[in-house]
Amino acid sequence: MTPPHRDASAPHPDSGIRIRVRMRARPIDEPHRAASPLELLFDLTFVVAVAAVTGELAHEIAAGHGGAGVVPFLLVFFAIWWAWMNFTWFASSYDTDDVAYRLLTMVQMAGVLVLAAGVPAAADHEDLRGVTLGYFIMRIGLVTQWVRAGIENPDGRRTAFRYAAGMTALQAGWLLRLLAAELGALPADAHVPVFVALAVLEMAVPPWAERAAPTTWHPHHIAERYGLFTIILLGESVLAATRGVAGALEESAVSSPFLVIAVSGLVVLFALWWLYFLAPAGAGLRDRRHRSYLWGYGHYGIFASLAALGAGLEVAVEQTGHHVAASPAVICYAVAVPVSVFLVVLWLVHALIVAAPLTRPGAVAGCAAAVLLLPLAAPQLGVAAVVAGIAALCVLLTAVTIASR
Repeated sequence: MTPPHRDASAPHPDSGIRIRVRMRARPIDEPHRAASPLELLFDLTFVVAVAAVTGELAHEIAAGHGGAGVVPFLLVFFAIWWAWMNFTWFASSYDTDDVAYRLLTMVQMAGVLVLAAGVPAAADHEDLRGVTLGYFIMRIGLVTQWVRAGIENPDGRRTAFRYAAGMTALQAGWLLRLLAAELGALPADAHVPVFVALAVLEMAVPPWAERAAPTTWHPHHIAERYGLFTIILLGESVLAATRGVAGALEESAVSSPFLVIAVSGLVVLFALWWLYFLAPAGAGLRDRRHRSYLWGYGHYGIFASLAALGAGLEVAVEQTGHHVAASPAVICYAVAVPVSVFLVVLWLVHALIVAAPLTRPGAVAGCAAAVLLLPLAAPQLGVAAVVAGIAALCVLLTAVTIASR
């Protein structure tokens, strides 16, 4: 007897693996849409990349070169954030979870790991060969996904091919930038401006591509994915602070400043987590899809500030155990500036998609300003007292926000 025909797109009866699924746009209102196990695994590769860039920034701050380390940090973090962004929004619209999709996602994960390996050279010597190679590998996987979407989903073909063409053209730009730098044809003072120009063009691709027809990303799925990445970055800050704890304990016994900074750092991170998740973004993105670009791009400030905060806390804890070149004021600003940026940008991005933000703008502005003023007292009060003051202000803002709901 001839066995019954089984649709190749259907799950295997034993393994549950979908061998081949036609790539169609997923419904905007798909019920119970949540992050997949593959997306969670994909995020874990970024733990390595973020840890690398955070560790390099902490090293620069401790050495007294925090100002010089900020620009390389922001540039490399852009590459990390943009790679995550591209995968996340594509997956929200076209995730098939079949074998081809999984394998191409693995290619992108490999690119993230290569990028992470290139972070130290990029931060120390502005050598972007490793970062560019990792980015190129990620683009191979993602461009292939968009080409597949264009072939298999006629309704979104023009948009998908626009994405693929834009990404390919920009990748050629990144490779030309690297080649020009290697040959000495790109002046040293032009490295950053050219990087910024290419980054701006990268962010212009999605609005341009979706003029043809918007993709069907799921608002609650996107909100969940951003929340999960926020938690990853908060975890990275905890990890960075733990490295500082280990470094301090190697040099001396537990001291009062050590305990104050360690506890205060945890309180700051917990307060920022509380503030971020006070207002779920899914409903706002559903009702104001036209503002999704500003909301999504604005998260660069949120994510980068959390990563930078981890570096600041690492140095703040570490300096209790041994001498570091950075002054107390610089160390305190390495904590205060990221906290202030986080608070202001968080209010801005949520104000884009909700009618009445839970956190009042006056309270946010007052708290951010007070946080930035506290480091001025670091020479008199010490790092521990300033970090404790920052923690107290974050707790106060959280309490005021909760009370006003």
